Amino acid sequence: MVLECKHVWNYISDYIDDSLSPETKELVQRHLEHCEICSAILDSTRNIVVLTADDKVFELPLGFSERLHARLSEEMRIHPVHAADDSS
Repeated sequence: MVLECKHVWNYISDYIDDSLSPETKELVQRHLEHCEICSAILDSTRNIVVLTADDKVFELPLGFSERLHARLSEEMRIHPVHAADDSS
């Protein structure tokens, strides 16, 4: 079975928490070895966990959330997510 990016994204939190079944963890790891997008999402999610565990408070600039969502939507439109090639 080959996981698509959208499936890996659903497993990212459990992967970080090391609470996936051994089989699913192996599938996620294999996908991450070949998918730069999902690897970047994993790294970003880990960074967010570290930042939110910190007691520091960050004030986001006005309109940041709206700009972020617009940019993400545009990137997803330009670069549709596809399954990693598992032919190696």
